[in-house]
Amino acid sequence: MEHPVLTAIRRAAFTPLGWFAPSADDRVPGGASFVVLIGNAGPDMFRRFLRESGADGGLDAWTREAVSGLAADLGAGAVYPFDTDPPWPFLSWARRGGAGHVSPLGLNIHAVYGLWHAYRAALLFPVAFDLPPPSPGPYPCATCVARPCLSACPVGAFDGAGYDVAACATHLARAEGWTCMERGCLARHACPVGQGFAYAPAQAGFHMRAFRAAREEE
Repeated sequence: MEHPVLTAIRRAAFTPLGWFAPSADDRVPGGASFVVLIGNAGPDMFRRFLRESGADGGLDAWTREAVSGLAADLGAGAVYPFDTDPPWPFLSWARRGGAGHVSPLGLNIHAVYGLWHAYRAALLFPVAFDLPPPSPGPYPCATCVARPCLSACPVGAFDGAGYDVAACATHLARAEGWTCMERGCLARHACPVGQGFAYAPAQAGFHMRAFRAAREEE
């Protein structure tokens, strides 16, 4: 039987993506005794967002409202990857929480969801839970000889050592970037892991437009 906290997270249309009991080295605020990372994987969270905010709504503001309600119901606090500058170390927490591995793109790759998931919050609990630590599974990129994710980007924004954000954003602003804008990141699509969780066009387009708009504001 699944733990009731994980069930409540799923009922709120979020996905539990990992959990751990933090140490002082983890930089978890508030003296929390247990951390559950939550986010989106598959369409449920985005569908709820569209119902409650519409396609023109702000995802970060909606996330804060939705997660704060969930956290209050569960007796937890919450922090967000968009909260601070520099941001909270969500990728380090993912390693601690058994939520996957670092892919050649620098993104977290999950054994089930592949590259098609994102962290939206960390729930911070004052007490620890009796939950077995999740396993990240074998590193899928270790046996992927071709590594198509590194060659799929039309402007070569990924080289295995870093991400050329400017090249990506410039491409999206041009007519030839239409496929990426409408379908989503082609490097992500090239990865064979978790293809069943790839974003539908509406969700992919929403995220790409938000990314381009954020770059234009800088």
